[in-house]
Amino acid sequence: MNELKLGVIGTNFVSDWLCDSVKAAEGIALAAVYSRTRERGEEFAAKHGIPAVYTDMEDFLSSEIGAVYIASPNFLHYPQAMMAVWHGKHVLVEKPACLNAAQWETLRAAAEQNGVVVLEAMRPGHDPAVETAREAMRQIGTVRRACFDFCQYSSRYDRYRRGEILNAFNPALGNAALMDIGCYAVHVCVMLFGEPESVYARSVILQNGMEGMGTVFLTYPGMQAEIVYSKITESANPSVITGEDGAVLLGKLSTMERVSLRRRGEAEQVLTADREGDNMRYEVADFVRAVNGEADPKPWQETTRVTLRVMDEIRRQSGIAFPPETECT
Repeated sequence: MNELKLGVIGTNFVSDWLCDSVKAAEGIALAAVYSRTRERGEEFAAKHGIPAVYTDMEDFLSSEIGAVYIASPNFLHYPQAMMAVWHGKHVLVEKPACLNAAQWETLRAAAEQNGVVVLEAMRPGHDPAVETAREAMRQIGTVRRACFDFCQYSSRYDRYRRGEILNAFNPALGNAALMDIGCYAVHVCVMLFGEPESVYARSVILQNGMEGMGTVFLTYPGMQAEIVYSKITESANPSVITGEDGAVLLGKLSTMERVSLRRRGEAEQVLTADREGDNMRYEVADFVRAVNGEADPKPWQETTRVTLRVMDEIRRQSGIAFPPETECT
């Protein structure tokens, strides 16, 4: 089977990680990069051994690449993914895949119409550590409560506090703590428990309109879940799924670096820890399998849809707003 030629949109550190994972993967190769500036594109291409650099999107999408990875600012995910789909390219788009569920539904329909695959590059969504946690949940009895905690002090927040607003704290670009950090927690919750019966959410909105942190309370039949996320505070707490007979503990939700089991009255049992390499390799492998017809993309697409529906409601209740033109479908 022919190797999938991948074009990259976005030259930030997340794209660096993705490129490293692609270089270690089978059935896929880096073929092109799109950048707004030739200098930055050539610098990125040289770092990763990418043979072609484009500064015109139409030329990029008309090239011989078969797939596109999108790691541009959040508000560009949907329009750029739609452009790629209509050019017949498979798409792996960084989280959040779109700004809202309606955009995702439109994108997924367009992908099906054009016979291509579109997947969200959501690391825990493809990480086998989540399945390890799911299996461990069978040993803790009836689950009654879950708390998914992802609070990570942004490296750019100090500059915001000094009065300099970088892209990461600009809500006009579709940024918010929910979109940048909280989406991991919502996605893992949906993977493990599905769509909640109800959502109650509140956020802290910074002076420039950027959401800095939030707390979400979710209800399910017989259990409750809480999501705590932040870009302006740090947390040392693990995420915990609590059953009547014990608990499952999860490390950092983006990398799923640790999963452990603690049954009531017993010592903690570490199930996965200190795993070698970056877990983006799992999403790359699943993307290749889906493109090759070896895996059905619909379950992953459905989890993204439900996650965005929950995030839509969180945004509605918490007053997280983006420019109207960025949310059009």
